[in-house]
Amino acid sequence: MPHAPEPGEDDFDVIAPPQPMFHVEQALLGALLLDPHRADDVIGIAADSFSTAAHAALYAAITTLPRPDPAEHAKNTKWLDRVLATAREQARELTASYLHTLIQVCPWPSHAPAYARMVEAEHARHRLQTAAERLIHTVHDVTLPHPVQTMLTEADALTVVVNDIAHRFPPRAGVLPRTKAPPSPAAPDPAEAIEEEQILLATATAHPADIDAVRWLLPDDLTLPLHAGLWQCLTTLTRRNEPVAPVTVLWEAQQRGLLDAGSEPGEVLRMLAKPAGSVEHWSARALQRSLLATAEHTGRRIEAYAGDPANTPFQLVVGARALADIAAVRTRWQHATGTTPLQQRRAAPTTRASPPTTTAAHATRPTRATR
Repeated sequence: MPHAPEPGEDDFDVIAPPQPMFHVEQALLGALLLDPHRADDVIGIAADSFSTAAHAALYAAITTLPRPDPAEHAKNTKWLDRVLATAREQARELTASYLHTLIQVCPWPSHAPAYARMVEAEHARHRLQTAAERLIHTVHDVTLPHPVQTMLTEADALTVVVNDIAHRFPPRAGVLPRTKAPPSPAAPDPAEAIEEEQILLATATAHPADIDAVRWLLPDDLTLPLHAGLWQCLTTLTRRNEPVAPVTVLWEAQQRGLLDAGSEPGEVLRMLAKPAGSVEHWSARALQRSLLATAEHTGRRIEAYAGDPANTPFQLVVGARALADIAAVRTRWQHATGTTPLQQRRAAPTTRASPPTTTAAHATRPTRATR
């Protein structure tokens, strides 16, 4: 067997992170070093499933080198020496003493499949967390020429990860993650959003005939409760075929209790008297903000779930149903812009992560107008 540790030699148990998964990986590698043929029972993982470069290199060496003869392996360390030499090509910090440690911490090689399943579950959690982080990053990347399309591409990538995890770990009884979901993020530029929404409301008041063309815009897409309420007033008046003007909108707002929160009638009238541009333009701007905000909130929810090691893969799959929130707003965005992604033009099987996108948006996403 390789030599025992020398004074001053690197000790992996000292420098390694204390997370339980590190010790699970040690147990799995020790089982495979002790009984290499147990690798035939290990499925669902690869070298990149491990948390350290050293463990990844060892697993790659173990699974790529020809298996030793069991009788010969019990008598000498030739195969272990070959594993170490191969793994050190990728991880120079590995030592013979560390392989000795791995074998010592795993007296039950028959448990290798159970250890591998744990490694697979932890890797799934990290994959989900990374995909969620990428989605959130695209929302805030001001250098993107097409932020919505880039965000939707990352949302699709996140869905692929969720579906793969769901295939590997089918949900059990729909148990939600125990982790508390983070609050909805504030708008990146609230002043700009407020100003544009005020122009939208004024322009829609001046041109009520154009409101019917933007039925894809919902009150929850607006950032302030007053703005959401005024948009609902406008859509209600046009649906009733009643006169639309600043005064009639103000009266409808009073009937709905919108002025009880301290909004001054004079301020509302002045806001509704400053139209500019087109209703469709400002509506599309509001919907884009809503779509990006929904993507960020969804990404942060999934990131929070995946960042909690107490959640099982089964719970993560259930928690990732929040992707339906993006799908709902995405459908309305496609109606607004006249675009249909390529993946929706092709016939595709229904995925677990994306419930039907025809679900009404106000029933599938939190109300942003309460911020």
